[in-house]
Amino acid sequence: METINIKTHSRNCMIDITSEIQQIITKSKIKNGICIVFVPHTTAAVTINENADPDVVHDVILTMNQQYPKNHPQYLHCEGNSDSHVKTSLFGPSITVIVNDSHLILGTWQSIYFCEFDGPRSRNIHIKIMQG
Repeated sequence: METINIKTHSRNCMIDITSEIQQIITKSKIKNGICIVFVPHTTAAVTINENADPDVVHDVILTMNQQYPKNHPQYLHCEGNSDSHVKTSLFGPSITVIVNDSHLILGTWQSIYFCEFDGPRSRNIHIKIMQG
């Protein structure tokens, strides 16, 4: 298992981590299998989405903030980050991607994104490559 550390600089952001994960796969020398990406935080997540147009990331964050505002009057969680927990639950803590010939199998416009919903913070992302 390898761990990537990321320092985020805003409350909500999506960071493309595809190249870092690909480097870990290359270093592992595993040709075929699966790559599991896991985020061990309750207010951060991981997802796969479009990498060609940066407006997609903007639109995802905009929509999440509109649908799940930071200061909803009915939130009960005392830390003031209920929206972050909801957003994380919708995206999820992990993804699994096929590895073939030492490369991630992603669509032409796909990238793997770390999603920060309660930053800025220092976060960990665990990567496990399994031969198969």
